[in-house]
Amino acid sequence: MGGILDNLTNAINTWNEKLAEIWLLLTQSPQNFKGGGIWQAITTIHNALIAIGLALLVLFFVFGLVKTCTSFQDIKRPEQAAKLFIRFAIARGLVVYGMEFMLAIFDIIQGITSTIMTTVGVGTATETVLPDAIITAIEDVGFLESIPLWAVTLLGSIFITILSFIMILTVYSRFFKLYMYTAISPIPLSAAAGESTQSVCYSFLRSYAGVCMEGAIIILSCIIFTKFAGSPPVIDPEASAVSMVWSYVGEIIFNMLVLVGTVKMSDRVVKDMMGL
Repeated sequence: MGGILDNLTNAINTWNEKLAEIWLLLTQSPQNFKGGGIWQAITTIHNALIAIGLALLVLFFVFGLVKTCTSFQDIKRPEQAAKLFIRFAIARGLVVYGMEFMLAIFDIIQGITSTIMTTVGVGTATETVLPDAIITAIEDVGFLESIPLWAVTLLGSIFITILSFIMILTVYSRFFKLYMYTAISPIPLSAAAGESTQSVCYSFLRSYAGVCMEGAIIILSCIIFTKFAGSPPVIDPEASAVSMVWSYVGEIIFNMLVLVGTVKMSDRVVKDMMGL
């Protein structure tokens, strides 16, 4: 019955590997992800767009000046001139030092994620293992009973493998979003120069903070799942091997579905929490 056990064991091992990879990814910064090669390319693109961002900054500033000031006399007023100067200086600072500012936001939210992990006392993801009762039941089945058992374990293993890859792809997509936000940040941040366009800058920063916060939601989901996975499944020793395995596979797939669904919806959860 090695083939039946292999179906489940291989699928659970794949799940454990992806869960451990997620745990590692969520503790990494964009600068260290994949050895830092991607970050270097993003930095190059960001620096190239700073010049365009500064040009747009002047454009947005002049556009806002025309819309808010009805005459040249308004600009000559000290309070209005000071307000315009401060707005321009802040906008220029955001464009020129936008990457440092965004990394500061990431570090703050990453601190929240680390605090969650430290408070709960979880350093690594808890591995899912096959119970001994399941292994014994599979090893003791006859040939005829092994046929439906093989089908159950094959379908279960395929489903578990698909779920594990969906989950890891979602976490990878978060890094891609972080990179895209960082690369093009000089463009939307330049909108802070104009009073009528500053909402674009604020919306961009809120969205970026939301992407960073997704990591905390995913970590919370993984912690909840590890508590589920850590509790022994309910197994009826009097049931047939097929019923026992079917019940176990159904329970573990349900828990995995909840986790994958929460991970997939982490962006929506963050938007609802932050009002984005």
